[in-house]
Amino acid sequence: MEDHVRIIFVLLLFVFSLVFLLWNKLVEKWRGEACYILEYECYKPTDDRKLDTELCGDLIRRNKTLGLEEYKFLLKAIVSSGIGEETYGPRNIIEGRENTPSIKDSLIEVEEFFYDTLDKLFAKSNVSPKDIDILVVTISIFVTSPSLTARIINRYKMREDVQVLNLSGMGCSASLISIDLVRNIFKVRKNRLAIVVTTECIGPNWYSGNVKSMILTNCLFRSGGCAILLSNNPSLKHKAMFELKCLVRTHLGASDEAYECCQQQEDELGRPGIHLGKNLPKAATGAFIKNLTELGPKILPLRELIRYVLVSNLRRYTKNGAPKQSGSSSSVNFKTGVDHFCLHPDGKAVIEAVGKSLGLSEYDLELGRMTLHRFGNTSASCLWYVLAYMEAKKRLKKGDMILMISFGSGFKCNSYHREVLRDLDGANVWEDCIASYPPSNLTNPFMEKYSWVNEATSEENTGY
Repeated sequence: MEDHVRIIFVLLLFVFSLVFLLWNKLVEKWRGEACYILEYECYKPTDDRKLDTELCGDLIRRNKTLGLEEYKFLLKAIVSSGIGEETYGPRNIIEGRENTPSIKDSLIEVEEFFYDTLDKLFAKSNVSPKDIDILVVTISIFVTSPSLTARIINRYKMREDVQVLNLSGMGCSASLISIDLVRNIFKVRKNRLAIVVTTECIGPNWYSGNVKSMILTNCLFRSGGCAILLSNNPSLKHKAMFELKCLVRTHLGASDEAYECCQQQEDELGRPGIHLGKNLPKAATGAFIKNLTELGPKILPLRELIRYVLVSNLRRYTKNGAPKQSGSSSSVNFKTGVDHFCLHPDGKAVIEAVGKSLGLSEYDLELGRMTLHRFGNTSASCLWYVLAYMEAKKRLKKGDMILMISFGSGFKCNSYHREVLRDLDGANVWEDCIASYPPSNLTNPFMEKYSWVNEATSEENTGY
């Protein structure tokens, strides 16, 4: 009798779950509003801003607060980061002024990106700056007055009624948050054009001290940015590259542990930088799981949801004493609703951890790894370099579904599900190097050049 009750309970639970999933999908469809990405443009700084092994060694030697233990820590961090020799840094760092950053340095850094990228975006899309209805600029750790949006409006002489928003403090998730903001405006404003401009200002936050949790960011973050043109005008759908299908945002800021794991702060001597705590992986995992829990029912086909609910409940039933059944895994197969996974390249370890959680192949992970190697972690714009790699490799075909996943301070995990509306094959920011990717060897030259640091003793003057 007890077995019959358990079976009935499992079936009822399955039916209720199925009804809930169907209802959820219908509600999402009714609420949906068109949001097209017409064009996007990633930024590639000039070659004189490249941070090769020799220059990075010079930067480390200039920091007189570092000792042998810090040298060993930096060598291990850089070698294991997955970053190559082609990444870019801000001019004040390259020119040796990292200890005395000025507002002028910061403005030069962001304006080089703004004007190069927006000029190309307007030219490529054949859209005039005066046609733009909404402008969103997001830079987490640099704020100025007049605002950065005002500087763009002044440069391009945009209309008086353009809606502008400046976002700060959003970290690496800022570009997806900005798109969500634009999408919400689109729901009440028809036939609009919007631009999202996303970058990071590294110069004033380069850490010149010796606290390991803060010097780590110097190894990972690099200069870059992206400008994205969006619209909700149905008549422009035939020109669009992508259509937004679903965007899920998860925030664990109520948890002190998650909130404190990634913060802009000063060390004991007042030197500013970004602290990356030991609890960051735990916070990222928690945010990731919560995000996928909400995302799955929105993007997966009904057959996969039914399979998951049925197998999960059967597994639960077998744990209560019934005979164990063999068969399908009880984990969700996100590949049933996603063709391409665009993972934020925070670092080599993050890419591999997320890839393992989603059951991704080496082919899937190539995108994030190559982006990290060529451009480093460019914060909120990183995902767009990954997307550009897919396009340059001619992987994106009409009807394909892409999932973008990003993490950010706070702590946040955001995901963005989109459909490819036409075959894409632009070389874009990868044009000069895509033929050589993926390289046969990703070994970082730092170990070859500086491996002797690991054998040095505290009595020796390493000089790095």
